[in-house]
Amino acid sequence: MLCILNKSTDPYFNIASEEYFLKNFSWDCFLLYRNLPCVIIGKHQNTFSEINYEFVRKNNIKVVRRLSGGGAVYHDLGNLNFTFIMNGKYGELVDFKKYTRPIIEVLKSLSVVAKFEGNNSLTVNGRKISGNAEHISKTRVLHHGTLLFSSQIENLTATLKIDTSKYDDRAVKSVRSQVTNISDHLKTDLNIIEFRDKILDYILSNFPGASLYELTEQDEEKIRELIEKKYSDWNWNFGFLSK
Repeated sequence: MLCILNKSTDPYFNIASEEYFLKNFSWDCFLLYRNLPCVIIGKHQNTFSEINYEFVRKNNIKVVRRLSGGGAVYHDLGNLNFTFIMNGKYGELVDFKKYTRPIIEVLKSLSVVAKFEGNNSLTVNGRKISGNAEHISKTRVLHHGTLLFSSQIENLTATLKIDTSKYDDRAVKSVRSQVTNISDHLKTDLNIIEFRDKILDYILSNFPGASLYELTEQDEEKIRELIEKKYSDWNWNFGFLSK
């Protein structure tokens, strides 16, 4: 498994990186990254029915559509994102519990009791700390999740606050949940970089053959091409996709 600490905080770059590693590599991959304030939209969603557009525009919050389905999520530098890209047998790739189990174990080591609840969430004391989604490409699965560590919850709420009565369409609607930051439940001081490194150490120690991988100049060039072609394009991010 290749373990990638993506140092970029550009949501276009980071979301494009996921597709790049999914479709151009044959190895299993694990990515960790943070984004500057942005909204990440599910593939089958109507963007305008998911965001507070005026708030997003005034605050220069980027909007990026991802490959996977599910609901819209808010990212900022207090949110840590993790991604597994794994090979498997067709028909046996979807497994939300498998890919959230390492996160639960790391939190347990920090005396934070997290539970997998519903279809795709991790919770602490009944409040959501992580939303997860998956996308299948042939015999590879992309599983990615958010980890609210020290996010600005008020900005999260404002960004995703919309008037649902304005829209009547078949797009997938987000389900809003009560959320909490992981940092509020820690018994000892820990910053998000230290938390990130604990997750990375767990993966390197528990997945045979796991090793660090640095992006090459060619990797970065290909990712930027994908950004220009797709992930920075208004039609991809705002144009409603019905399929």
